[in-house]
Amino acid sequence: MKNFFLIISFLYMIILITSCEKIDLNNNNDVHCNVNHKIQIDARLPNDSNGYYHLILDMGNWQTLHRISGIVDSVQNDWELTKVYWSSSHYWIIGDTLGYIIHFNNPFNDNYYYQTPDTTYITFFDGFEVPTINSASYSTMDGEINTMFAPVQNMQGDTVIVFAQAVYEDGCVSDEINIKIILE
Repeated sequence: MKNFFLIISFLYMIILITSCEKIDLNNNNDVHCNVNHKIQIDARLPNDSNGYYHLILDMGNWQTLHRISGIVDSVQNDWELTKVYWSSSHYWIIGDTLGYIIHFNNPFNDNYYYQTPDTTYITFFDGFEVPTINSASYSTMDGEINTMFAPVQNMQGDTVIVFAQAVYEDGCVSDEINIKIILE
């Protein structure tokens, strides 16, 4: 019986080894195709004669949230959705004022009473690098793409470059496109 399992295991290994496909480890799947896939970005902002977009920062808030949209090829099936990678030229570092928790006496629950009101600052994210744009999104079946752009107050006066690149279901990768946004 022991020999039977040994022979079966050996045959299984031979079948497994001979049926494997050679994988090219140097291929990074960064395929640029000649197919006419499209990608366009709509900053949803006013632009000037030089092609720069202008975003007025909300100085009442640390971050200004703005949606950037665009379009890629529409698809017939939901498993064919296009993944779009986003990046920008600007990041910010979290300091010790990311947020805070206010401790207070809770009149509704005696189990969680705090003895004194106090504020505790959240500092465990201190030094964390934060991009100004979400790193990826998927298209809708109609080809609509969206991402959130969130520059911070101290970037006022800078010009941020937002990059986008689409990876299509067929493995094709679009050329990287970009827009320039002046933060006012």
